[in-house]
Amino acid sequence: MLFNEILGLAHIKNHLASSADAGRIPHAQLFVGPEGSGTLPTALAYAQYIICGNQNAENHGQNQACNMKCDALSHPDMHFAFPVSNSEKVKSHAVSNHYMEEWRQFVKEQPYGNLFDWYRLIGIEKKQGQIGVDEAHDIVKKLSLKSYEGGYKVMLIWMAEKMNIATANKLLKLIEEPPEKTVFLLIAQNEEHIIQTIKSRCQILHFPPLAEEAMAKALEDKGLVREEALRLAHESNGNFNKALDLMNNDSEDLVFEKWFVQWVRSAFKAKGNKGAIHELILWAEEVAKTGRETQKNFLQYCIAVMRQAMLINFNVNELAFMRIHVDGFQLDKFAPFIHENNILIIVEELEDAMYHIERNGNSKIILTDLSIKLTRLLHKKESPIVN
Repeated sequence: MLFNEILGLAHIKNHLASSADAGRIPHAQLFVGPEGSGTLPTALAYAQYIICGNQNAENHGQNQACNMKCDALSHPDMHFAFPVSNSEKVKSHAVSNHYMEEWRQFVKEQPYGNLFDWYRLIGIEKKQGQIGVDEAHDIVKKLSLKSYEGGYKVMLIWMAEKMNIATANKLLKLIEEPPEKTVFLLIAQNEEHIIQTIKSRCQILHFPPLAEEAMAKALEDKGLVREEALRLAHESNGNFNKALDLMNNDSEDLVFEKWFVQWVRSAFKAKGNKGAIHELILWAEEVAKTGRETQKNFLQYCIAVMRQAMLINFNVNELAFMRIHVDGFQLDKFAPFIHENNILIIVEELEDAMYHIERNGNSKIILTDLSIKLTRLLHKKESPIVN
């Protein structure tokens, strides 16, 4: 992948290319950015730039074989680690090498894809993948070998926040003092989930959400008319993966919308209504049947909706990008119920539910408890305006 194939991010691409040209290549770097912002494509392009050299048009052909191997993710000096789990394909001790065929497919088809897209591709969407200690042993073994072509070796770790403590501790010394001409590229969405000892050894580069114009142009190139491309780019809020999903009607947000609307409608009816409480329990049972990653993604979606509703309630409509496509539900009609007296508590309850689900709590109990709390919180009165 080349820098000119990546949407937007001109300042980041220029920084990476110019620092590499000047020979200033930090041995450990952490790329942090939200979903769909282009951290993975940029890291791939940077790794190729380091391994194959300058890719300007006038000398791009000098190392064509190297570029072809990098494009195919088959270069012997380009190594990968990413979250995996045991599956039908790999019964035990799963590591990234077991899924390289699927990884190449994922990068080719969904370079802006998210973790759930990856889990779905390898058939572990109902599990919680991780970068485990078996992976750490593999990384140490790979990097102990000399560079195949005598230049740089790159270890790209995607979703580095999925490293468990044992893995992080195992890699700590290697990241601090890697072999000569060895570069670690860590990619993460949640910087705070990476242990401080790893972060302190990395040069951190923060990625912003993608610009709407860059996304709109890319959507136009895929066949959308200008007006529709701009609408989807705005609705996606800098997340090109979401924009593509919306274009293809394949966004998990479309399922989340139905769950959310069903949830809040039942919660509104539940005050003093035993029948509606039963609806909430049935709703919790339905969502609890899905995988834990799906449940966490749904709760994260709910947090986003609540924040958007608060912005609308506070008349900051220029920051409200989200649309809900379920017939009969209007976000501006829901917005008055999200205000300064309940927004912090609602978000806190949603985050607590995510925490307990991630730690293998009983999803049905967690979601039922959350639903009953939501019933009370949505009926909480807004503070009167005092002149």
